[in-house]
Amino acid sequence: MHERSGILFVTDLAYPAQGRRYGDEDVFLTSRLREEFDVALCHPRDAAALMDRFDAVVVRNSGPVLGYREQFDEFRRRAGARGTLVHNPLTGRGDMAGKGYLLELTAAGYPVIPTVDRPADAHLLPPAERYVVKPAAGADSIGLSVVARAELAGLRQDGVLVQPLVDFRYEVSFYFVDDAFQYALYAPDPSRRWELTPYHPTPDDLAFARRFVDWNTLSHGIQRVDACRTADGGLLLVELEDLNPYLSLDVLPPAQREAFVVALAASIRGLLRTDG
Repeated sequence: MHERSGILFVTDLAYPAQGRRYGDEDVFLTSRLREEFDVALCHPRDAAALMDRFDAVVVRNSGPVLGYREQFDEFRRRAGARGTLVHNPLTGRGDMAGKGYLLELTAAGYPVIPTVDRPADAHLLPPAERYVVKPAAGADSIGLSVVARAELAGLRQDGVLVQPLVDFRYEVSFYFVDDAFQYALYAPDPSRRWELTPYHPTPDDLAFARRFVDWNTLSHGIQRVDACRTADGGLLLVELEDLNPYLSLDVLPPAQREAFVVALAASIRGLLRTDG
């Protein structure tokens, strides 16, 4: 009899996400992954203590790291020291490492909402009447505020990112497993960002999203490229979510949802093979 691999599936089933049901999505995913793997669920605060008992750790809807920063840092430290297989691998350059990548991508000329890390540097940004200010270590819009240009001078300088408030038509997200595109969703009404519907991307849209997946160089894992369609028709990156992106599987047609599950299982198998 073939021995099944053991997977520690990290999730916060009770996290109160606005407009999303983290728990439902992960209950569905684990019900399907159990067809191939032995799966146990745990809260992100418990992952470091439990991970040595499993062949790999799959991090899914574990909520903002701000809520358990000390435990997450210990998880990363132990996983790195022991060579633990983690899906997604903890080498991501996007949100997994904080929001600093937005500065790097801005400097490199990528199509991203222009970003600086000091209110005093707002003059380096395209002129705007209002600006978005958010914590560099933030997530899930925690601590985000919109301020007028005149208010920037009075803001504290440390640990924040500043961006012009972009006039956009809608937000759209592109979902990848490893380097393979799976599906796209968008919010036709900008005021209802979590009322998503399937989106049919153009070749140019996919080329835009793939630039960021290629830049991130993750060997395995799930990535969500969040973008906004600007008033002039272009796309700008909002964020590259490569730690625990919510997948909105409930709004997909059944065949597309099934294809995603198949791709995820194959990705986990590929990760396990790297341990040889």
